[in-house]
Amino acid sequence: MVMPSLHLLFSHQLTPDQLADAQQNLAISDIRYLPPDLQALWSQVPPDLDSLYGYATPLRLWLRDTAVPGDFVLIQGDFGLTFIMVNFSRTLNLTPIYATTRRESREVTRENGKIEKTLVFEHVRFREYR
Repeated sequence: MVMPSLHLLFSHQLTPDQLADAQQNLAISDIRYLPPDLQALWSQVPPDLDSLYGYATPLRLWLRDTAVPGDFVLIQGDFGLTFIMVNFSRTLNLTPIYATTRRESREVTRENGKIEKTLVFEHVRFREYR
């Protein structure tokens, strides 16, 4: 049996917890990061475009050329671009997923009366877009 790959349409590096989860629960063989030029495209989506469909073309081509049916695609980012890529990945018989987290908020009142708020994110699991 061929183990699936995990393709990342994601603005960050995987955390150690995410990597362990992917290996254990998705049984992936390898992780495929976007090349630098496409990573910049994914991470800096221009807010002034009327449509992202044409903008997504290089990302669609990369996914089409690197993924095989049964692979996973971790897709998180600009909502419109995410929507386009989730739908496209399904046409290739890929499984689009996203990471879920537990958030813990901590507030500390400083001596000057200002409140400092810190959010701690902890990976919980990957969930399929349905």
